[in-house]
Amino acid sequence: MSGDAAGVAWGTPTARGIIAAATLGSGLTLLDGSVVNVALRTIGTDLDASLVQLQWVVNGYFLSLASLILLGGSLGDRFGRRRVFVIGTIWFAAASLLCGLAPTAEVLIAARVLQGIGGALLTPGSLAMIQGAFASADRGRAIGAWSGLGGIAAAVGPLVGGLLVDHASWRWIFLINLPLAALTVWLALRFVPETRDPRTHHGFDVSGAVLASLTLAALTFALTDWHSPLMPYALVVAVLSGVAFLVTERRRSEPMVPLGLFAERTFSAANAMTLVVYAALGAILFFLVLQLQTVGGYTALEAGLATLPVTVVMLALAARGGALGQRIGPRIPMTFGPVVMAAGTTWLMVVGPDVSWWRDVLPGLAVFSLGLALMVAPLTATVMAAAPDDSAGIASGINNAVARAGSLLAVAALPVVVGLGGDDYADPAVFDSAYDTAMLVCAGLLLLGGTVSWFAIPHRVRTPAA
Repeated sequence: MSGDAAGVAWGTPTARGIIAAATLGSGLTLLDGSVVNVALRTIGTDLDASLVQLQWVVNGYFLSLASLILLGGSLGDRFGRRRVFVIGTIWFAAASLLCGLAPTAEVLIAARVLQGIGGALLTPGSLAMIQGAFASADRGRAIGAWSGLGGIAAAVGPLVGGLLVDHASWRWIFLINLPLAALTVWLALRFVPETRDPRTHHGFDVSGAVLASLTLAALTFALTDWHSPLMPYALVVAVLSGVAFLVTERRRSEPMVPLGLFAERTFSAANAMTLVVYAALGAILFFLVLQLQTVGGYTALEAGLATLPVTVVMLALAARGGALGQRIGPRIPMTFGPVVMAAGTTWLMVVGPDVSWWRDVLPGLAVFSLGLALMVAPLTATVMAAAPDDSAGIASGINNAVARAGSLLAVAALPVVVGLGGDDYADPAVFDSAYDTAMLVCAGLLLLGGTVSWFAIPHRVRTPAA
């Protein structure tokens, strides 16, 4: 069945099974992308890990996910979206088991990289299965249901993670994936019809995926361990592999990243804005959760619950932000959204030893979340509109990868920039001082994103010809 077939009708048992499988699958990757932050301090204490190792626990996952997510989508289009989705889910579960049993920080980091590979296989398929299986008239409702249920999964993640860390073990934030993955695979095999893209018949850009992974890995290593004697060599590898990636992508007839898309100024500007804004977003959540635990004395559960307003506001207002952008154009929401986020980030600098959630955390996060809700939907719509219709899928995938890469690089670089290292994440006095600087840097990145939008994003975006 191709994406153009008559497809599954809304409201049938098959439709509900497809939505359940896709939501559970994408929910697994969302949970493990965010819930780990809640457990970092406990993991560091239990495994005697340094701050650099904790950074890699976060970044190992995002590294392989960001590098391979486009290749994962291509594999699904070619060999079957359900098949690759199921393989990715099983892979993800096996890697989660290894994470849960990891005896050392090094093993946990390696397992997180493997988790990211599984995530790169199943993440594109979760939406592609809906797109390929449902009838055209029902796809909008199906995607809306998938998006809303995925938001709920993101909302309960910090709660579940905090409960497991405080009342069981941090290992259960990974082990809980096993029964969820088993249910996901059963639902996919039981309800999801196999679909492919009949236009996909060429080879895969494996060299592009390898070079992208090598570039991000070398750059992340250099930024994370700035004082390492290997840092200059890592930078050289990052530059050389990055240049080789660009040359390879330009020469291939069907590259993983069609560089011609970036000739459109709006597409390039939107992705540049995505990079800096999501860098700030990833770093803020990383630092805030640690600040609440190390300096504020919060438990893992309390720290997880403290960030819940972000998800609640997004669920309530993101669609309205999209409607506003559609009515007035993307430039104003994409400019003032990051500015409002920067104001909320600055407010969060008051989080300290005598922190009050109502006074210090909630107001700052509420303001930050309002800006995020104002920005996200117009940004996505702009990326899609700035690419030809026949490149909409790859354009969305590139923007997704850029967002993850931004978070990856920020979590790698910012602790070094603000002077943290070793076990400083467990020292309240040292971490408190570095936290304030980190929030200022993040606010600056958000203002930079707003500036890029004001000068480079048009009031209206016209979709270019294929």
